[in-house]
Amino acid sequence: MTWDDEIDAIGLLCPLPVLKARKRLKAMAPGTILRVVTTDPAALIDIPHFCAESGNELLGSEEDGENTIFLVRKTA
Repeated sequence: MTWDDEIDAIGLLCPLPVLKARKRLKAMAPGTILRVVTTDPAALIDIPHFCAESGNELLGSEEDGENTIFLVRKTA
């Protein structure tokens, strides 16, 4: 899947990956996709929770070595 923007949150701990995602999504157009790459184990809970609370759509997540990659679609 392709994405429109990306955040490298490798090495950042809670709550920074979510805060960076929130800020970036605010600047993005509805329907665009943000890719968030993180090593924070808490992100497995934090990113899906953020999406549920903010109304943005979590398209999926995957493990890539030590990294977890999330794809989030900006909603209106």
